[in-house]
Amino acid sequence: MNSNWLDAVKWDDKGLVPAIAQDYKTGRILMMAWMNREALALTIEENRAIYYSRSRQKLWRKGEESGHIQPLHEVRLDCDADVIVLQVEQLGGIACHTGRESCFYQVWQDGEWVAVDPVLKDPQEIY
Repeated sequence: MNSNWLDAVKWDDKGLVPAIAQDYKTGRILMMAWMNREALALTIEENRAIYYSRSRQKLWRKGEESGHIQPLHEVRLDCDADVIVLQVEQLGGIACHTGRESCFYQVWQDGEWVAVDPVLKDPQEIY
């Protein structure tokens, strides 16, 4: 496979693109992370979500520590070619490091952010 398809992506000045992980069955947004060229290429090659950790400055195979792997079902590129959406299956049902299904568990209510999704597993037991 040649890498011309990677050139279609509009990488930012750090060589990254935002990637949204979405449950392929329910459509729920699970998380957002960053990908570099290598992460996107490996995601396709290994058929699982692989991101780039900005804090650790290295590739991050989702689930490498927690076991909450994201097998890949589809990859989409938006109309501006600057956002990736990964349709994934979330193994273990937990995408968030807080032990929740989704990283998007806070809802704006009455002037404050309220956590509305339960912790499914104590993060201390995950990591």
